[in-house]
Amino acid sequence: MADLLQIEQLTAGYGEAVILHEVSLSLARGETLALLGRNGTGKTTLMNTIAGATRQHAGHILLNGVALHRMPSHQRAAAGVGWVPQERDIFKSLTVLENLTAVARPGAWTPARVFEMFPRLAERQSNMGNQLSGGEQQMLAVGRALVLNPQLLLLDEPLEGLAPIIVQELLRAIARITRDEGLSAIIVEQHPQAILAISHQAVVLDQGRVIHQGLACDLQSQPALLDSLLGVARPVA
Repeated sequence: MADLLQIEQLTAGYGEAVILHEVSLSLARGETLALLGRNGTGKTTLMNTIAGATRQHAGHILLNGVALHRMPSHQRAAAGVGWVPQERDIFKSLTVLENLTAVARPGAWTPARVFEMFPRLAERQSNMGNQLSGGEQQMLAVGRALVLNPQLLLLDEPLEGLAPIIVQELLRAIARITRDEGLSAIIVEQHPQAILAISHQAVVLDQGRVIHQGLACDLQSQPALLDSLLGVARPVA
């Protein structure tokens, strides 16, 4: 399967502060990558760099052969990057429907399809963004990225701080978007087993460097290895 995303020797950070060091990875079209690591290891910085929100010092980012690293962030969205940052960044002074129609681009994903996938949003489509719960805001953030009709979806901790029932609803939606609809995605998440279960590939970062990459199912089936990579100590019996 041909690679959709290629990242080669990427070094990036904020201003003069370098967070990522010579990161290289690739993602095939139609596959999902679980991006794992302890807090502060560079996961969000990598997502932000793909989206164009950091300073890139070296390396290349290619999306379907197009050099993203040469583009400002707004052009990366037009080139096919759908980004759901940790902060969600919805328009809180617009209605749910306006949030979707304001950014929608032609393609298979329409506001109507987003409402079909997230019935809670359909019920609240006339509500302002600031009238939504945290879980509903996250659904709206995902919906806003989808109506861009991207080639690559970036999800930065989409389950963070949400109630268990909302977590399960979002996981089902993400699985549908990626597994059933075939949209390529990179997902950062602090619940590795939940994301590994719906991912094809896994990459683990530590101190801004790739320390592991391979099949998600292999890492999921080796909890001791996963714990050691994430720096998790098992209690002594």
